[in-house]
Amino acid sequence: MKLLKYYTKSPEVTTLCELLYKQGYNIKISDSFSLEVDAAVKDFQRKNSLVVDGIVGMKTWTVLLQKSSAPAPTNSTDKFLKESDLVNFANQYSLELAAVKAVNEIESSGKGFLLNNKPKILFEGHIFWSELKKRGIDPNTYYNANHKDVLYPKWTKIYYQGGVKEYDRLNEAMTLGTDPKFKDAALSSASWGSFQIMGFHAKPLGYTDVADFVAKMEINEGEHLKAFGKFLEKNGLLIHLRNKSWANFAKGYNGGGYKLNKYDEKLAKAYAKYSKN
Repeated sequence: MKLLKYYTKSPEVTTLCELLYKQGYNIKISDSFSLEVDAAVKDFQRKNSLVVDGIVGMKTWTVLLQKSSAPAPTNSTDKFLKESDLVNFANQYSLELAAVKAVNEIESSGKGFLLNNKPKILFEGHIFWSELKKRGIDPNTYYNANHKDVLYPKWTKIYYQGGVKEYDRLNEAMTLGTDPKFKDAALSSASWGSFQIMGFHAKPLGYTDVADFVAKMEINEGEHLKAFGKFLEKNGLLIHLRNKSWANFAKGYNGGGYKLNKYDEKLAKAYAKYSKN
């Protein structure tokens, strides 16, 4: 495993946070090794007779994994995206494989599954607000301090918890009312899998309903890629991939803020790397 320490920002930090959370540390799960994570690591090291330096090397990783109550199943690799998935995707949509690999590297949110083998999600309370309204439910009736972390009228990231803790928010939203519409609206208000496709896209992308979409997302990352392909096709983004028009593609997928994160530059650089292979 990768050596991690304060200020590190990488997908491996998310895994570290998930493991620490399972050990009882109520920290925010993200890819940033914050002061909060540093304090949790040092406390874990202290309690397990390790060198207390805040550095997560082989010894700390080993003890953390040994203490994990949910070891990865022997068939866990069946969840992962395969080379053949990308090859088939490129052939299906008449794309260059190097372009597909570039998109997978930059636009994918890293691993598509959490340590509990559930697909990665991010719950959006402002979407839940609008999804309830679509179903004839007045969100104002349920808008109070008890549920402010899952139901609010405007976008904010202050309630994001990350990792497995996002399922706590999803479950809270699903049980906000007894009507089955609450569950349907909640599932529609989360983004799912490696490419973080919103649940409300389910029907437009050809799924029977959001429950069908979620069931597919729970299978493997190959299904995440299929949903991504449907999204690109539905939103007219494939032409930009075929033309390697990275700015147009990034704008269509990430919105107008793509320039701030230099998504187009990152895509071009990744494409150049894979086109040499």
